[in-house]
Amino acid sequence: MHDPLSPRWQFDALPLLGRCFTTYPQADLWERDTANLPAPLRKVRRRAREFAEQHIEPLSASMDLAPHLPPGQAHPEVLALLQRAGREGWLSYFLPAPIGSASWATLTQPLVWQCCLVVEEFSRACGGLMLLLSAHHLGTMPLLLSGDLGLIWRLLRPVYQACQAGDPHLMAFAITEPGAGSDAEDGHGAALYRPGVVAKPVDGGWLLSGRKCYISGGDLARSVTVFAALQGEGMASWTCFHVDTAQSGFKVARTELKMGMRASGAAELELTDVFVPHDRVVGGLRQGWALNRATLNASRMPVASMGVGFARAATEVAVAFARNYKLGGKPLIHYQEVQLQLAQMVAETRAIRSMVWQEARHAWRPRQLMASACKFHATDRAQNVCEMALDLLGDHGAAHEARIERILRDVRLTRIFEGTNQINRLSLIEDWQPQLLDAHHFAGV
Repeated sequence: MHDPLSPRWQFDALPLLGRCFTTYPQADLWERDTANLPAPLRKVRRRAREFAEQHIEPLSASMDLAPHLPPGQAHPEVLALLQRAGREGWLSYFLPAPIGSASWATLTQPLVWQCCLVVEEFSRACGGLMLLLSAHHLGTMPLLLSGDLGLIWRLLRPVYQACQAGDPHLMAFAITEPGAGSDAEDGHGAALYRPGVVAKPVDGGWLLSGRKCYISGGDLARSVTVFAALQGEGMASWTCFHVDTAQSGFKVARTELKMGMRASGAAELELTDVFVPHDRVVGGLRQGWALNRATLNASRMPVASMGVGFARAATEVAVAFARNYKLGGKPLIHYQEVQLQLAQMVAETRAIRSMVWQEARHAWRPRQLMASACKFHATDRAQNVCEMALDLLGDHGAAHEARIERILRDVRLTRIFEGTNQINRLSLIEDWQPQLLDAHHFAGV
């Protein structure tokens, strides 16, 4: 029997008009949110969850503990995952046929929103494998944002076709240098920075020399969008070059043994007179700074969705633990202190998802202010949720098999890459400063 003091069971007994405002289905939260998405995105979210649960999550624990391989090598299970992801379209879903694998129906919605949905599902299953699959799209982004249809057809179409054929051609995005992390993303620092990767003009093209570091997926990439300054000029001359990693002079110097997202390599790239022909300049000479910032504007909301995925995973682990672990002869879930903690975790997770979806659903042309706000706020709050889960599990949370310590290591990286959260706060102010400085026209927030 239902408790008479639990009103949700009595809503159906109200008159018709009353039921219109009170009765609601008891579907789980994920299903409810999915049902509220536009039809093309509902399909994407369901497919992403199914792929993540069947093919990513089963590898998560083992790949986090797997031996650190030399540059260019991948574990057989990872290679098989990449091949399957390519065949199922997860490496080419930014464009429709005849170039990519996206449904034409998804083009009725912003691509950033679609990417956010996929990234959340993949992050929930495994941070490292999510990054392995997602960093590839970051590498392709300068080609897409260049708006050069000829370049997209000539350089990106073969990448997408190879992936769909089960021969994963991964790309990587290379801006960070040993002396320029934040300086590669913030105008104030870049103004004083002396570029480390330089392009020298030669007959037929350019010779690139220098080093890039912490390049996600750079150890397995077949091509890289590399940002370099023109010889004798500063960061204002930054230009994007499409580099074939098989080209003479290109070398993956090493990959980092890092704290989180271990299944995805963070590579240091060494370029020694790597020749790039003129027809592989992306977006035009001296347009690299704008192309870089546009890429970051498009990618920071998906990074925020990584935080959502990690917070969701941590909450699910905490709920499962609270339902099964007993204290004083009864499950933890029956203690109000635990219920208060879980309620806060659910609210935090849903709040940051709502923020990301609200901005992403209108992000046909992602604005820096919104993208940066989503990125720093969602990832900061996501880490807080993960720490709450660790607190709830106590000593059990330190065990690798409990997942929480792994999720906590993974979520920390989201507050560093795509610009540290401090840099993203400054990016918000930078984008907002015309309104801040115009005292006569400031309209608030």
